[in-house]
Amino acid sequence: MWYRGLIVWGALIGLATAQEFQAGPHLAKPIIGDKLALDEVIAFCETKVSSVPTFKTVDEYRAWEAETRERTLREVVFKGEAAAWRPFKGQVVWLDETLPGPGYRLKKLRFEVLPGMWIPGVLYEPENLAAKAPVFLNVNGHDKDGKAADYKQLRCINLAKRGIITLNLEWFGMGQLRTPGFSHAAQNQLDLCGTSGVAPHFLAMHRAIDLLLEHPHADVNRVGVSGLSGGGWQTIFISSLDPRVTLANPVAGYSSFVTRARNPSDLGDSEQTPTDLGKHADYAVLTAMLAPRAALLTFNAADNCCFAAPHALPPLMDAARPIYRLFGKELSLRSHVNYVPGDHNFGLENREALYRTIGDVFYPGDKTYPRSEIASESELRKAEELNVPLPEQNVDFNTLAMKIAESLPRALPKDEARAKLKTIVAAPDYTVTARMEDTSAENGVTIKRWRLRLDPDWTIPAVEFVPASPTGTTLLIADKGRESVAEDVPKLLAAKQRVIAFDPYYFGESKLGRRDYLYSLLIATTGQRPLGIQAAQTIAVAKWAKTTPGADNVVLQSIGPRTSVIAAVAAAIEPVAFADVQSRDGLDSLKTLIQKNTLVSEMPELFCLGLLEHFDLPELRALR
Repeated sequence: MWYRGLIVWGALIGLATAQEFQAGPHLAKPIIGDKLALDEVIAFCETKVSSVPTFKTVDEYRAWEAETRERTLREVVFKGEAAAWRPFKGQVVWLDETLPGPGYRLKKLRFEVLPGMWIPGVLYEPENLAAKAPVFLNVNGHDKDGKAADYKQLRCINLAKRGIITLNLEWFGMGQLRTPGFSHAAQNQLDLCGTSGVAPHFLAMHRAIDLLLEHPHADVNRVGVSGLSGGGWQTIFISSLDPRVTLANPVAGYSSFVTRARNPSDLGDSEQTPTDLGKHADYAVLTAMLAPRAALLTFNAADNCCFAAPHALPPLMDAARPIYRLFGKELSLRSHVNYVPGDHNFGLENREALYRTIGDVFYPGDKTYPRSEIASESELRKAEELNVPLPEQNVDFNTLAMKIAESLPRALPKDEARAKLKTIVAAPDYTVTARMEDTSAENGVTIKRWRLRLDPDWTIPAVEFVPASPTGTTLLIADKGRESVAEDVPKLLAAKQRVIAFDPYYFGESKLGRRDYLYSLLIATTGQRPLGIQAAQTIAVAKWAKTTPGADNVVLQSIGPRTSVIAAVAAAIEPVAFADVQSRDGLDSLKTLIQKNTLVSEMPELFCLGLLEHFDLPELRALR
């Protein structure tokens, strides 16, 4: 019986050897490098962005424009609960207080964008209005001073002195609305619930234009919008989708999604990159949709923030110019590039470019119209003077999402649930082509390092550890990347598990670098979903792992809240791929993200549009 003792002794030696195995150096060694993941994301996104067709007639363009506008409103702006907000006409409260200015007066107001969500604003009304006058909506960008920003006040004052009824609108997350619940990265909580997070932005501007046009002296044929940076984004977004706007002046506020993919400085926040917008209407498309209305595209030559003129402006002009030419309105499409100071500004030169355009478009032939700025610095008001009282419990993105989430998820019949989930996360089907980078052996463990090509889009790194006579396979994915599982590998090897630790999109070596969550937003705007990509990658790796003889028993183990959701989705979509799914430090409910006011920048893939509408973690696990 001596051989039985030898076998037991050998097994104990193998167990001790496996437990002492040092996995860390093998996990830490690079496989795909620090550039490939980003290069693949760029290539993936830029080929999926919508573009402007070629038109032979004005009627062809008009039909396309109307269809694109309505589809964008329906599929991007008014998804889910937001569809009910579209016809909503909320309250408008005008304060009794009026602030006088030379030749104009300031009237404070607040209005309800959707039930319980109030926006403050200040109307700059010219004195002695006798006839119909132009109206102008001035929106602001990511400026903590909001409506009190001096360059914005100067613009409003100057327009009022030119006889233009002007509304200075506050923006979510800025000025009086600078609260955690109005953070733009919190609006994706609405997306998670199946309701468009960009809807409040659109409705705020749309209803502001309603208010302006309700003024008894408003001229419906002279309606302008302008703004810097995020205000430039607001300007192109509302002007392209609301045909009542007849003059748009976006300043350093946007570029095509194709441009953004290769210029990280242009990657926009949640509102600039709403889910599915790029699929239906890229910003080059939105620019073309301004035709034949007046447009002044203003950019800065050496912008130190984003959307620098040399790369941002030409593709927009190239997309819109043929449409304006079709109308014979080439002069209605203008551009202005600021060289001094040339940084991120709506300074004097940029403002005067706007004044000149207003004169040409709204006051043609009027030689008395002032084309230069009227000095008004002494009339600037402090923020406190412009503040408007708001309800103490003003609804914000977070509280709105919490209210919607109360009735979620909505159960689906089990025979429909799996297909619905795959549609929601837009999970593709991938096939792995594996290339071994190198192999080695240490303490009875064979180590193989792999590049796994998931045709046609991705390459992900994996490290395989094979003990003698394995009895099963464990796949490891972790929020902190494969390097973080160094202590788990020896334990699994000791349990006779073959271990494959890999980094799906956005994790470990597949991470993209600074502000990388913005690339996840970019993926989502093209109609794809980061969560679906990660789940599909995980399924593909499981299928590849089974191609090794005797490796049918594949267990998926996740470590961390984010990868726990990836694992749950992967197993729910294709349960036969996994013998078991185990999660450590996992998420118990997607509602936790909303309850804790988690921002999309922290866990970008989890804010998948419509996921919570039908699936929380218990529903996902029930599909295994």
